[in-house]
Amino acid sequence: MANGVAIPKTDYKQPRIKNSRLSRPTGSTSFFLPAQEQYKNKYGFSKPENYVFKSRKGLDKSVVEQISGFKNEPEWMRERRLKALAIFEAKKMPTWGADLSTINFDDIYYYIRPTDRQAKSWKDLPKEILDTYDAIGIPEAEKKYLGGVTAQYESESVYHSFQKKWEDKGVIFCDMDTGLRKYPDIVKSYFGRSIPAADNKFAALNSAVWSGGSFIYVPPGVSVDIPLQAYFRINAANMGQFERTLIIVDEDAYVHYVEGCTAPVYSTDSLHAAVVEIFVKKGARCRYTTIQNWSSNVYNLVTKRAFVEEDGVMEWVDGNLGSKITMKYPSCYLVGRGARGEILSLALANSGQHQDAGGKLMFLAPDTSGEIISKSVSTSTGRTSYRGLVKVIKNAERVKCNVRCDALIIDEESRSDTYPTMQVDEDNVQIGHEASVSKIGEEQLFYLMSRGLTEEEATSLIVNGFIEPIVKELPLEYAVELNRLIALNMEGSVG
Repeated sequence: MANGVAIPKTDYKQPRIKNSRLSRPTGSTSFFLPAQEQYKNKYGFSKPENYVFKSRKGLDKSVVEQISGFKNEPEWMRERRLKALAIFEAKKMPTWGADLSTINFDDIYYYIRPTDRQAKSWKDLPKEILDTYDAIGIPEAEKKYLGGVTAQYESESVYHSFQKKWEDKGVIFCDMDTGLRKYPDIVKSYFGRSIPAADNKFAALNSAVWSGGSFIYVPPGVSVDIPLQAYFRINAANMGQFERTLIIVDEDAYVHYVEGCTAPVYSTDSLHAAVVEIFVKKGARCRYTTIQNWSSNVYNLVTKRAFVEEDGVMEWVDGNLGSKITMKYPSCYLVGRGARGEILSLALANSGQHQDAGGKLMFLAPDTSGEIISKSVSTSTGRTSYRGLVKVIKNAERVKCNVRCDALIIDEESRSDTYPTMQVDEDNVQIGHEASVSKIGEEQLFYLMSRGLTEEEATSLIVNGFIEPIVKELPLEYAVELNRLIALNMEGSVG
């Protein structure tokens, strides 16, 4: 019984985890691939709008009530939305990070419903949506690699599938709206517990207008050894996407969740402001992998936070290769003795992009440990920033933490900044911090080019070697995809 909701029991028991690293295929997955035109078209296209419902532009009480009413939500959720709207309107825009002054909240569609039902088969989707996912390759990935898939198009989940063997073990994997309908007691208990609406302006915005996202519950002792994936697609211009994800990993359980995101390029801006809340129970482990390739007209402003209990492990693998501006700092609140948090952050900023990324580790119990590894690449006037926080409270003894920030700058016009903050209120701890900024040396290029590589190929090879610590943590098929995306982003940056 979980918060009044019956959860099927299972006799499956996960082996005790000795090493927090995922197993991975041997051999290097870092290689350069020339970025071809058909690959560019894989993500940057748009489809005609053929929607069931599209709200008017702008945000006020009536729009929030319209969203809640359209979804037939319980009264307590409608009230939470309206309270969050008031908080959003009262809070000022953050001024400490990237420049957000050009966001026009009145020029955004806050809710678009693309279909009147969720499909269980790809062939049941409208043709324009099916063509989108076929081009991206999600149906094929589902067949080969994934334990379950949720696909969100604009504001709603349009497709969902989940392998029956995991359902039989009591695992719940559905979109967040379905989770609210089927498991309201669990959602009410955990929604906003780690990220309240008052946390920041964009968490308040999400809490007011959220739609879609994923809801996952893994019962005690169950190890979901095949990744679950959600794919988020913005198609319309001036679109706001505000998915809400809630993951609960019960004692001694394990899950790996992967999300991917894309959008076409428009002359006007879109806004992506998601919230992710994760709860890792005693002895459990969760890995959350993100590969975001938003187009250069998207503001990507996301709040992600995990609460980790005794001997639990939380791993964030966070890749950001697109968007106009990204501000995202996955965090681990280590609330139980022996809890561990790992944050692997990768950012690549191209022309006109500012990737402000990093992570937060909050050590709130003794014998906890954590690591932040940040890799960033700046090219063609792009800007990357590492922004991190390590906090150790009094009496959190024997904490061990290491932070490493490495930046690679491709040309003279690009920029990289580091903003580390450490607040340590306990003496009996081990804290380390390393940072480096480097450029591609002429000797490296000469060596590789003397062996038959072009300058662009040599540069791509060096970049792939630089980001290897992040890429090797991905499943093989995602590592290949990430290398292709990097090759695409690097094209034209040399010479």
